[in-house]
Amino acid sequence: MSRQRRNWTPEEKAAIVLEIIREEGTLAEISRKHDIAGPVLSRWRAEFIENMASVFDKKGESIDKVKEEYEAEKELLVKKIGELTLDVDFLKKKHKQIAEMRKRKP
Repeated sequence: MSRQRRNWTPEEKAAIVLEIIREEGTLAEISRKHDIAGPVLSRWRAEFIENMASVFDKKGESIDKVKEEYEAEKELLVKKIGELTLDVDFLKKKHKQIAEMRKRKP
């Protein structure tokens, strides 16, 4: 039996890495507590330490810009989906009407 791979949210990873950094337990204890392999936790800690300077980087504003662009694009796509849904519903209705008309004609 193979074990299904779990996906951790960034918030969950951050909380676990903070446990490691605060030394709330040994790496092995935290590993057992969360049922995660030790090397995975070590890798998460290394990634965290490597990227923690980006929190204080003023270029983080570019991340906000990307988020805004993403939200604008998402809004546009949701609007387009709505329009297409209306079109499909209209065409289904017309198709049904035409099919009924054809049945009536001898």
